[in-house]
Amino acid sequence: MNSAKLENSGRLQRVLALLQDGRAYTTLDIVIAAGVCAVNSCIAELRCNGYAITCQREGDRWYYQLVR
Repeated sequence: MNSAKLENSGRLQRVLALLQDGRAYTTLDIVIAAGVCAVNSCIAELRCNGYAITCQREGDRWYYQLVR
């Protein structure tokens, strides 16, 4: 997978900034707050940049959370 470098990607920086408070966010939360569409791709790219992010399903919602 080709992933963007965090320092060159505004979309990855916005997603990371949202997740840095340690709370769990739904896919829709991230779409709205960070202005991105492909949340799963952003999460995968952040992982490639060294960030540990969990993904958990609760019912029909997926939650993403940065591991401290």
